[in-house]
Amino acid sequence: MPKKTMTFEDAMLRLREVTETLEKGDVTLEESVKLFSEGAELSRFCYEKLNTAEQKITELSAAKTEE
Repeated sequence: MPKKTMTFEDAMLRLREVTETLEKGDVTLEESVKLFSEGAELSRFCYEKLNTAEQKITELSAAKTEE
């Protein structure tokens, strides 16, 4: 599971590493499952970060138009 202190950029970098490793196919089935699971968690983490940023931008934009 991604650490709470992990940044979006760190998570994306690790996700890229996981994806490249899986694409090479040089790992065992068990390791592939672990990597896939880690990748899914990283993907969720990134999605949540992006969603939070989008909400904040929407709120800031709405506040700006109300002025």
